[in-house]
Amino acid sequence: MKKLFIICFLICMSCTEEKKHSKVIILQPLGSFESKSTNEVLEKIKKINPNVIVRKAIDFPLNSYYKPNNRFRADSIIKSLKAQIGEDSVIVALSNKDISTTKGKIKDWGIMGLGYHPGRACIISNFRLSKKNKKEQFYKVVLHELGHTEGLPHCKIKTCLMRDAEGGNPIDDEIDFCKNCRSFLKSKNWK
Repeated sequence: MKKLFIICFLICMSCTEEKKHSKVIILQPLGSFESKSTNEVLEKIKKINPNVIVRKAIDFPLNSYYKPNNRFRADSIIKSLKAQIGEDSVIVALSNKDISTTKGKIKDWGIMGLGYHPGRACIISNFRLSKKNKKEQFYKVVLHELGHTEGLPHCKIKTCLMRDAEGGNPIDDEIDFCKNCRSFLKSKNWK
């Protein structure tokens, strides 16, 4: 009887743990971002978190356009989108337009992606990525920004996906999350 109770307890606990996935990831295409590219990201993200959904493409928030440089302000987009989701979700905006943020004294710094750590929203743009490896680079930036939303800062290890781009495009040198970053993400229920 005691063994049966222990087995039932372990089964119940494993069922509870199984439901304890990371946050629901919402993919939000912006503007004319291709649905084919959205679906490619969807399939890859499902491998680390099965709780991922795709929303219908929407226009960029009106207050996000920065006319002097023909860019969209990533911080304004994040602010607008994070108000549209629940506490147990993170929204990933996908764009093919140039995006920017303020960096130090530079008001309009062009970027590939932005995500706060921790946070509930991030944005990724393929505008500044290499034409040669665009799909692979795009997915790496998605993982990088999702890492920020989970709470990861930039990493000093040059092959880690959490490496700071430092104004360049070193994405092809990034292989995977380093041991420490991977361990952190596993503690957040990433596969």
